[in-house]
Amino acid sequence: MKVLILGGTRFVGRAITQATLDAGHEVTLFNRGRSNAALFPEAEKLTGNRDGGLGALRGRTWDAVIDTSGYIPRLVRDSARLLRDAVDQYTFISTISTYASFAEPGIDENSPQGRLEDTSIEEVNDATYGPLKVLCEQALEEEMNGRVLHVRPTLIVGPYEEDDLFTYWVDRVARGGEVLVHGTADAAMQFIDARDLAAWVIKATEQHLTGPYITTGPDTPLTMDKILQTCRRVSGSDATFTYVGDEFLLQKGLRVNAETPWWIPESHKGYGLFNNQKAITTGLTFRPLDQTVGDMLHWLKTCPADYAWRSGLRSQEEQTLLTEWHNPPCH
Repeated sequence: MKVLILGGTRFVGRAITQATLDAGHEVTLFNRGRSNAALFPEAEKLTGNRDGGLGALRGRTWDAVIDTSGYIPRLVRDSARLLRDAVDQYTFISTISTYASFAEPGIDENSPQGRLEDTSIEEVNDATYGPLKVLCEQALEEEMNGRVLHVRPTLIVGPYEEDDLFTYWVDRVARGGEVLVHGTADAAMQFIDARDLAAWVIKATEQHLTGPYITTGPDTPLTMDKILQTCRRVSGSDATFTYVGDEFLLQKGLRVNAETPWWIPESHKGYGLFNNQKAITTGLTFRPLDQTVGDMLHWLKTCPADYAWRSGLRSQEEQTLLTEWHNPPCH
């Protein structure tokens, strides 16, 4: 199979490119050539950009395109319009953030999606990211006439993670000592290793699956405490865990998924309990959590000593908060 990958060199895209090559397919990468340009020498590489720079794709054909870098509806539509007669299948990496509400568990592929009042907005931020992906999905359906697979993952983890949401916990637990954790030990959590997601994406593309699929794991219930205990066991650290309430953290000015990664507020309790059965029945599988943690610890050893963390508490901030939590002011 000849596969065009839009993006393909950063985290999820990187994992998808590797999985596609491992499956024996012929790969063409289309991107700006700025990120990890030396990766995948065996793949054909086309340089351009999605905003008016698609010329390198004209006059070519592929069996499928996997879009790992589509965020703006106008630009996704441009890609689809150019490729609709050049590919049989369009696989789009969307997001679980397309859904309108996370207040209740059991969200599935048919649950209501979010919307933007002003559909001309193109700025991607926490508020617009999901609704913009909804508009991307709609644009693809209009252009590709039902030949689109919409992949909706939740939190994605593994080596080369770029936002440090899971990397923070793997590293912090490995360093040991008292660890400040948001919420409660039994809080439900869901995520998927980027390599498991990539393996399913290429299989689903091979099978010409279409429509939306929630692609999160695991296939058995998972809690925050189980995740942290696994990190402790695999790293061999002496970490202990102090769970701190949402009200305290909010009073201290902490931000969701910034200073405390994977902080899911009570209003989003459905975020850790998506219904992923549709994807599982089509072959979505999950590696053991121990393996993901071990691989991330190995990867972290290759990171520079002055690595700039994108999220998570700094040591002194954490210690100050723990001291204040254990010693509340008298009234």
